[in-house]
Amino acid sequence: MDFIKTHSDPGSAARCGTITTDHGQIHTPIFMPVGTVGSVKGIYHKDLKEDIGAEIILGNTYHLYLRPGLDVLRAAGGLHKFESWDRPILTDSGGFQVFSLSPIRKLTEDGCIFRSHIDGSKHIFTPENNMDTQRVIGADIVMALDECCPGDATYEYAAKSLKLTQRWLERCVRRFDGTDPLYGYRQALFPIIQGCVYPDLRRAAVEHAAALDREGYAIGGLAVGEPTEKMYEMLEVVCPILPDDKPRYLMGVGTPANLLEGIARGVDMFDCVMPTRNGRNGMLFTWDGIINIKNRKWADDFSPIDPKGTSFVDHTYTKAYLRHLFVAGELFAGQLASEHNLAFYLELVRQARKHIIDGDFSSWKDETVRRIMTRL
Repeated sequence: MDFIKTHSDPGSAARCGTITTDHGQIHTPIFMPVGTVGSVKGIYHKDLKEDIGAEIILGNTYHLYLRPGLDVLRAAGGLHKFESWDRPILTDSGGFQVFSLSPIRKLTEDGCIFRSHIDGSKHIFTPENNMDTQRVIGADIVMALDECCPGDATYEYAAKSLKLTQRWLERCVRRFDGTDPLYGYRQALFPIIQGCVYPDLRRAAVEHAAALDREGYAIGGLAVGEPTEKMYEMLEVVCPILPDDKPRYLMGVGTPANLLEGIARGVDMFDCVMPTRNGRNGMLFTWDGIINIKNRKWADDFSPIDPKGTSFVDHTYTKAYLRHLFVAGELFAGQLASEHNLAFYLELVRQARKHIIDGDFSSWKDETVRRIMTRL
């Protein structure tokens, strides 16, 4: 994987660039739709490419390891072939899911022991077998195994957790560098910067990870219960000291405003389930603000879903029709709303890229955040 930074915004830390993988290029800043179990919920790959404009999607190691399992993925030739997606894929290590989904789990120096949320069976992720698992899945970009400590963790807990994450990271690097890709294309390993809301821990995490000289760096452990202002504060600590010539990925974030504020602080890559999860529940993000399409006020509104939007959905269907689908309990409602929201997120980062190149990102960002986060 290669990264070239092409432009910087004069009024902020925002930048844009190009990531090149063996499955294609990714233009940053980028939002990555979440395809946890091998699909972006309710969205055809054709629409992901042609209407939404997705350049990379996610898969999740925890979920894919449990189902369909490594034997199936290996026999298929990896996740790209299994799900018929020929563009880049990124996989999370599954550490966050172990801590958030597993009803029973235990951390040891060796790794994390957990029980499947599907059938209760017992498993362990070690740094070594986690790297092996992500080799089998075959993502272009893989994450190191880490502990994602809560946003309200004490300093003592966060410091202990970070030391464990750092020891695991060193083992991940040794295993990753000591093995080869299975399917004939390159894979890249990103460390995850932890440290909770404590600046000195975050700085120590960056220094340790940067010394390992990987292809990019992820910022984890944010948007997990801490105030939004603390998340921005940690980005202001971390981004200036991360290598300037490597991409920076803020994991699991977030609202449209979070994306733009993250870009302003130097983040290049984002993912979040919000556009699809909220879409399935009737929340639409638009260029004029946030809509709860289930509200009665939209019942006879025959205007396009988003007159300023760029997707096929925006200009084909009306607010009244989409509300009707939700009220009637039609599955099509969630599909349309998800496609609209994903298209909005992708267009939002494309517009951010354009304004970084044009040199007016900061003023555009401030006005855009105010407008798109208004409740309609």
